[in-house]
Amino acid sequence: MSAAVRVAVVDDHPVFRLGMVALLGSLAGTEVVGQAASAAEARALLGLDGAGAGVAADVVLMDLDLGDGSGVDVTRELVRSRPGARVLVVTMHESDDAVVAAVRAGARGYLVKSAGPAEVERAVHAVAGGAMILAPTVAERAMAYVVGGRAGSRVPFPQLSDREREVLDLIARGLDNTAISRRLVLSPKTVRNHVSNVLTKLAVPDRSAAIVRAREEGLGQG
Repeated sequence: MSAAVRVAVVDDHPVFRLGMVALLGSLAGTEVVGQAASAAEARALLGLDGAGAGVAADVVLMDLDLGDGSGVDVTRELVRSRPGARVLVVTMHESDDAVVAAVRAGARGYLVKSAGPAEVERAVHAVAGGAMILAPTVAERAMAYVVGGRAGSRVPFPQLSDREREVLDLIARGLDNTAISRRLVLSPKTVRNHVSNVLTKLAVPDRSAAIVRAREEGLGQG
């Protein structure tokens, strides 16, 4: 009998995270070895903060929006630290930029949160076995992206998560935090966190400087 696939779950939405932990724990051949609700907790769980070795996970299920940071950044750090690490992104985002950023960071799979239990189970075992797997809807978009000749196009600000880039685009359009909160259906605190992360990652002092950078890269034009 083969050993169970050891899985760690990283997601800042408690209902989804606990539901995923319960699902994985109910499946034959999988074992949940840890969970994290933020980028900081993920770094501690995976031994990226220098405080310990971290859990021995065969597959890490990773959300892209973690409130205090980006799942893309955590994925990149994990893969650099452990080249054999296998990350399966599970997110709400299906955009081309999100898929490209995650794969470039080293993710081995990409599912959307609407995936059913059987699809999650197949993806976890496929990624654990070394395969690259994309959700059907994401695979269709990725193929269209390649066939359309956009595979080589540059993603603006690849250091940002998809959500942070979305927030930056709205900042560049002149929206304030309250308007962004309404537009994206996010809490004001979450928007403030995203804005702070954007300023930090772009190494700019304020919103005005961020707007200049964003418009130079073509954001804020919609």
